[in-house]
Amino acid sequence: MYATTGYSQSVANLAQISFATDNVFSNGTTLEMASLSGSVAAGYAASLTVGIAA
Repeated sequence: MYATTGYSQSVANLAQISFATDNVFSNGTTLEMASLSGSVAAGYAASLTVGIAA
């Protein structure tokens, strides 16, 4: 998505941070990142399995 027109500032902002220094993902991304499929033209779908404790 960031390779399409209109996202140049987002690319610059994203380059300033990493998952290791991010406040949300600094403890790892294995269980916190969604799987993405699709394309800019067709649209994207995200999937994330979330456990819920009862």
